[in-house]
Amino acid sequence: MKKVAISMAMCALAFAGIAAVAAAETRTDTFDTDPGWEGHNNRSQAELRPIAQDFGYTPGKIFGDALGAIGGVIYPDGLPAYYAKEIPLKDVNGPLHASGMLKVEEGGGNILLGFFNSRTINEWRTPNTLAFRINGRGETFHVHTEYATSKWRAGAGIIGRYDKEADRMFPVENLCKGEIYRWTLDYDPAGNDGAGLLKATLNGMEALMPITAENRAQGMTFDRFGLLNIVKHADGGGKFWIGDLTIDGEKIDLSADPKWSELNNHKTYQSTNVRPRFDVGFSPTNFAKGAASGEIGGLFFRGDCRYPDKLAYYAAKLDMLTLAGPIRASGKVVLRRAISDSTTMFGFFHSEHSMKVGDTQDFTIPTDVLGFNIEGPSALGFFVYPLYRMHGDGQGNSAMEPTHTIYPDGIPHDWALEYTPAVDGTASITLTFDGAPTTITVPAEHIAQGAQFNRFGFVTPWIDGNGQIVYLDDLTYTVK
Repeated sequence: MKKVAISMAMCALAFAGIAAVAAAETRTDTFDTDPGWEGHNNRSQAELRPIAQDFGYTPGKIFGDALGAIGGVIYPDGLPAYYAKEIPLKDVNGPLHASGMLKVEEGGGNILLGFFNSRTINEWRTPNTLAFRINGRGETFHVHTEYATSKWRAGAGIIGRYDKEADRMFPVENLCKGEIYRWTLDYDPAGNDGAGLLKATLNGMEALMPITAENRAQGMTFDRFGLLNIVKHADGGGKFWIGDLTIDGEKIDLSADPKWSELNNHKTYQSTNVRPRFDVGFSPTNFAKGAASGEIGGLFFRGDCRYPDKLAYYAAKLDMLTLAGPIRASGKVVLRRAISDSTTMFGFFHSEHSMKVGDTQDFTIPTDVLGFNIEGPSALGFFVYPLYRMHGDGQGNSAMEPTHTIYPDGIPHDWALEYTPAVDGTASITLTFDGAPTTITVPAEHIAQGAQFNRFGFVTPWIDGNGQIVYLDDLTYTVK
């Protein structure tokens, strides 16, 4: 059964020097059964996307008169697919080398070509990878370099040109579909002052990608070399070929089928992982390891405030809360999948104000929100951090603290969120994650804008992006 408990917390508030006493009621949901929370677009009916993976060995003449090649049609999707050579387990303490020819046919698609670990494929950027990323762009394509450590910290580069005025690299814009390019991929463990250096070339154009010492210490291991789809959400496919291969000094004979390791590389299906096809709500599972089976969560994408069908929430109804009284929540959370450019926002919000549709994506945080995000830059990994936005533009969030690191590894964590009303003009929000607190101050000018919260749960950010799979359980939260 669903368990509900009510407790009372007394808090003294000071406004304009006058003390007041407020009572906060809390509810506890253990999700033994469906709690009947309110959903808005949380079980999206966006169309499924057809996926038709069809790649591997071909005896055909893809590269001139040479017999045999590796490749075919490859789609990005949430379901991993690869065709790759098994190699003895490698790590970043020794050199790695691969070289060959590349041909990209006109169209889309987005793939990885390089070293990866078949046992840790989970998302983009997937842990334990050292590779090219080849992105089909119609009549041309882009070639990037990227890596991800065993702890999901990533780095990326690009085959391109440096723009001095912009102080950044831009991709080469004249890589033509249907032409043949020679490439090399070399990792030197002694490069970059001993931290490690990835050197990649394409027809002589060079990209150097240093591995940071901190990321090197996290380690990377590889048991495959070959083609891997970008594991994020369903997208358009493309046709890619590689040939004339040498891998760590071994010349690969492609005149006959090399019978490499394969996964889902000849598979046709309808993908449910379509951006942004929200699929979050009650689940009978126990991923967050609450006291009993049953929890809330699922696949949740960033939103897009320009379109009403791309905003969503799944939440408990509350009496109207304001900044005048204390607001608290706690529970368990588990991150099972998270990719680059993804966010889960959870906490207190307003069912109308936080769903407001506008012409631009000027703000990430919706109006009238007090809660936390799960996200992070690829270079650093994923974090849980507190945030707020008032009914106006006043907003704030904490730094991404190492003590608040969360991995998409299925390990549950305890958290608690506490808003303390204004004393001497400023208020505070503290998020405690696995016993470690981080606090942000809410200045008086932001408090003056006011905020109202009548829901508690998942709510979409206002800037679009990718999705995460998150579950929460054993939640206690302020209701009035």
